[in-house]
Amino acid sequence: MKASAAKVPQLCLKFHRASELIGRRWTGAIIYVLLESRCRFATLRQAIPDITDRMLSDRLQELETEGIVERIVVPETPVRVEYALTPKGRALANAIGAISNWADKYMTPESPSRAQKAARSRRAS
Repeated sequence: MKASAAKVPQLCLKFHRASELIGRRWTGAIIYVLLESRCRFATLRQAIPDITDRMLSDRLQELETEGIVERIVVPETPVRVEYALTPKGRALANAIGAISNWADKYMTPESPSRAQKAARSRRAS
């Protein structure tokens, strides 16, 4: 009897690219916050625990390049810069909502990891 070859599932390249982009550290949190309202940089930094200025800046630039976030310059004195989701970014609302619902059902709040505790104690010193 001849053994039948199992069909190997194929990964959708668009899905893979999207999940790599959205799944990067801090990206989901940024999108989650911006789904609530457009924000200034400092507001985003306050809303997302432990994110550094550098990482927030890098992620915002990456999301802007991808057309998910737009940088809005408000011509006031002094000039104010805000970040908002584009229509492409707002289209992620259902996906972010589904992840949020899943997290509410299956995830438990974790206490800070040893690495996070060590980093905080170094900053405090």
